[in-house]
Formats: sequence, structure tokens, C-alpha cells
Amino acid sequence: MEEKGIDKNAIIGFVLIFAIMIGWFYINQPTPEEIEAQRALAAQSDTEEVIAETEPALTPIVESTTAELPVSNERSYEPVSLETEYFNLEFSRVGGQLKHITLKDFTNHQEQPIEIIQPEFSDLNLKLVTAQGLNLNTNELYFEPEVTQEDDRTRVTLRSEVVEGAFLEFKYQILNNSYLVDFDINTTQLSAYLSSQPAILSWNYTAPRNDQSIQYENRYTRLTYRLGDGSIKKLSATSELDEEEESDLSWISFRHHFFSAILGSKSKFSKAELVSENLVEEESKTASHTKRYQASVELESLSRGATESMYFYFGPTDSKTFANYSEYELIESIPFGWGIFGTINRYIFNPFFNFLAGFMPFGIAIIVMTFVVRIALSPVTYKSYVSQAKMKVIQPEVKEINEKFANNAMKKQQETMKLYNLAGVNPMSGCVPALLQLPIFYALFSFFPTSFILRQKSFLWVDDLSSYDTIVDLPFTIPFYGDHISLFPILASVAIFFYMQMTTGQTMQMQQQPGMPNMKFIMYLSPVMMLFFFNNYASGLSLYYFISNLLTIVIMLVIKNYIIDENRIHLQVQANKQKPAKESKFQRRMREMMEQAEQQKKLK
Repeated sequence: MEEKGIDKNAIIGFVLIFAIMIGWFYINQPTPEEIEAQRALAAQSDTEEVIAETEPALTPIVESTTAELPVSNERSYEPVSLETEYFNLEFSRVGGQLKHITLKDFTNHQEQPIEIIQPEFSDLNLKLVTAQGLNLNTNELYFEPEVTQEDDRTRVTLRSEVVEGAFLEFKYQILNNSYLVDFDINTTQLSAYLSSQPAILSWNYTAPRNDQSIQYENRYTRLTYRLGDGSIKKLSATSELDEEEESDLSWISFRHHFFSAILGSKSKFSKAELVSENLVEEESKTASHTKRYQASVELESLSRGATESMYFYFGPTDSKTFANYSEYELIESIPFGWGIFGTINRYIFNPFFNFLAGFMPFGIAIIVMTFVVRIALSPVTYKSYVSQAKMKVIQPEVKEINEKFANNAMKKQQETMKLYNLAGVNPMSGCVPALLQLPIFYALFSFFPTSFILRQKSFLWVDDLSSYDTIVDLPFTIPFYGDHISLFPILASVAIFFYMQMTTGQTMQMQQQPGMPNMKFIMYLSPVMMLFFFNNYASGLSLYYFISNLLTIVIMLVIKNYIIDENRIHLQVQANKQKPAKESKFQRRMREMMEQAEQQKKLK
């Protein structure tokens, strides 16, 4: 009998059946959301079964629902999505928490919407303790949502039926035109099943990168909190790990450079444990996060079956925006600077610059503000230059003293001080004006890098006045300088070189006093230091110092050529020599110290 080969159609049939089976298994494999749902269901079921075993009067709700229908038919694990005027939000049904928030009006350095909460980098958990001493963690529970839309707000209530007939409620209220999210936790129906131990609300949060330079951004990314007495405290911005325990807190801010995620209480947090972990070791183009924060706060009222009222803030770290929520004093989270410097920034520079920026380009506003500051300080500049002119007039006599007492430093100092006294010259008068300008200098040093209004505002070749300007990207990194060349720091360094040449030129002509710094060395070193230091700072700050030094040079030239008459100053100094010398307390003290030193030297 002739043997037949395998039928071609049978082979095709087997292949099709095999392909269909593979496709069926692929289509029906669980999605990541379903896997998460199964895990959450298992965790909730375990919790409820333990409660049921220790409290016979309670009937586990999971047991009655899962017996009839599969999970996929009973519960949906799709996030609850909302959109307001300011942001897009997603609530997770597992944990009942905000899992994703993007700000609609702002983008990062890659022109992507700001994600102030990212799904995998934020976790909010409420830990409750049952009467039997068991821990109940809400980030493992399933919550059923109820969304209510009103004219100006949206209410989202997420309920978890922990045991049959007993619900835990998370209530959120979001106004359409607000960065604030009201957040209430209600445990009224669970009061009979909870112990007296305080509930613990823990928020683990990782701050995303939004700026061009992650090192620069990380410098201003910091956990900040406000105590009940109104004082502001901060964890370290540079330490690898910083931890703190506090009592009586109003709010806790997970601050980025220009944005903040804030948790606040409408009463007070009785206790809190705070942690900040630094994730940035060096400059990187690919690093995606700056710091990892954790805050654990005690909520005592929940154990009594009450409602705890709190709020979140997700938005810009901006004084104008914070003014809309003045009752919470969120403006205190802005790093204006410490002491008098912060006061100058908050109450003078910040409102003044906001006023200017309201009707002119931001770069022009910086230049105008620089003009105003330099003109306001011109009397100080005038006094400084008059002091230098007087020192120049008596320079020949100082040189004569130096030559006469070249081998006797103590006598040289005594005679020099005597000459200053006779001529009516105070060698410190040139330093005092410079000291008076230090608060202005430091205040502006803090103002420009943290001014939200400058963020992503362009001027000339600069794309972002709150970040450094780049004219050349280097294929390598220069230590302490960076991997780019910024133009404004170069211009500012050139300007400060010529300014220092004008102000120290007369001093350099003097014979160098023993123990005095080499002014020529300082004149060359200072511009180089500024070049390195400001290359990675806000270009708005470099623009200010460039214009400021140019204006100072112009003002000093005007004073020298049109206001001060050096011949008249010379006559005045000579006239002072003829008058009885009046010693100031400082001069008398210096003379007495030198005389004592001279006597001790003779005794030896």
C-alpha cells in the first residue's frame, strides 16, 4: 500500500492553531495595573482577615465580594483623572492618593510639562493601629472614588471599606483656579476599631529635575518647614543625609528650585520626622532627580474617630502666587536670604523688580534696577573717592616716613598715624562705604537665583535669566568652571578689573606696608575668581554686576573730573595740619597700643 505524506492543509491548520493559542495567552496576560490591583487586593484581604479573626463581630468585606465575581468585574483600577485651569491630576484607587500631577503653564529645560508629582516617585501612606495592635496601611488598600463637579471646584471622595459597614475616607477639594488642594481624612466609622495610638501619615517624595544644571538646581532644592511659633527651619541642602525630629509644625515644603510640593495642617502637626537625602554628586546631563524627601507626621485626632483637615500646595515657589494663600504664610518658604539680607530682598528688591517687570522687558528691568541701586549708593561712592583723594595728597609725606623709619616698623606706624591725625585723614573711611554696600551685594546675590519671575525669561542671547547663559559648549569639563562658557560673567569680570584698577591704582603706588596684602595680586585675582564663580550662576546676576561695575566706573570718573577738586582737597589737608589735632577714640586707642608695644620692646 502506498504511504501518504502529511497533508499540507493539516500542517497549516496546526500552525494556525498554535498561533491562535500564543495570541490568546498574550492578549489575556495581566496588565501592570491588574498586577498592582491583585497585590493590593491580597494586602487588603490579609488585613481584613486578620481583623476578622481577632474581632468576630466584624465581617470582612473582601470575603463576600470576591466569592462571586472576579476582581476585574468588581473593581476598576483605572486612575481617576481631573483637569483644572492650573493642572492635570490623577488619583490612584490603590492608596487613595494623588499619583500624578502636571502643571499646565510651565515646562522644564527640555520643554516638557512640569511633573510636580511623578507616579513612581511619590507615595502617601496613612498607618492606623487597630484596637488589637495591628497596623493598617492605606497604600495597600483599594478605594472607591466619587467625583462631584461644581461650578468653581471639584470634590473627590475616595472610600475604602476596611470592614463591612466601616469606611475610611480621603476627601480632596480642588478649586478650578488654585494651586491648593484641600485634603481631609475621616475615620469616624472606624473609631470603634482603632487604638488610642496616633495615626502616622508618611509622604515619600523624590524631587524631579527641571533645570539646565542639576548641580545649580540642587543648591536651591531644600526641605523647609514652618513651626507653630512662625520660625522657619531647613534641612541641609548639601549633606548626603539629614534627619530631624520636630514638634508643632504648620507646614512642610518639599521645595525644588522654582516649584514646591507642600503639605500643611489647618491646625498643627504635633510631631514630625523629616528626612532629606541628596541624590546629586556631580554635574550630569542625564540625572533625573535632585533629592529624596520623607515626612512622617502624627495625626492624633484620627485615633479618636475624627476628621483631620490638611492641604497640599503644588505650584510655583513665587511670592505673587503665594500672596493668594496668605493665611498659610507659604511665602516664608522662599529663600530670600537670612537676616537683614532677606528683609531687603523681600520688602525692597522683590516688589520693586516685580513693579518694573510689569511694564518692561525683564533684561531692561534688571538694568533699570541696577541704575537705581547705583544712584542710591552714589553718596557712599563719593565719600570713598574723597577718602582716596586725601590719601593721595599726603602720599609724598607717607613715603618720606617709610624711608626715614625703614628699619623700625613700630615707629613707622606711629608717625604715619600721627600724620593721618594732623591731616584729618581717616584710613578706615574708605573701608566703611564698602562695608555699607555688603548687605546690598549679598541681598542681590540671593535675589536673582531664586526669583521665579526671571525663570525662562530671555534677553539678548540669554534664553533663561534665572540660569547661566551659554555661548560655547565645551567637549570637556574644567574643574570649578564647568563644561560651557558664559558671556556675561566674562563681561562682568572685565568691568570689575577696570573698576579695581581705578580704586586700587593709588594704593598700589604707595610703598607696600609690611603685613599688608599685595593689592596688585588682588586686582588680578578678583576678576578671575568672579569669572569662575559666576559661570554657573544666574545670568541675571552676572548682568547686574556687569552693569553695576560699568556705572560705578562712570560715576567715579564724573566725581573725579567734575565734582572733586584735588587742589582744594590739598589746601584743606594742609589747613588741617595747622589746627590742633583732635584724636578720635580709635586713633587714641591705636596710639596707646603702639606706645605700649614700643615700651615693651625697649624693656626686652
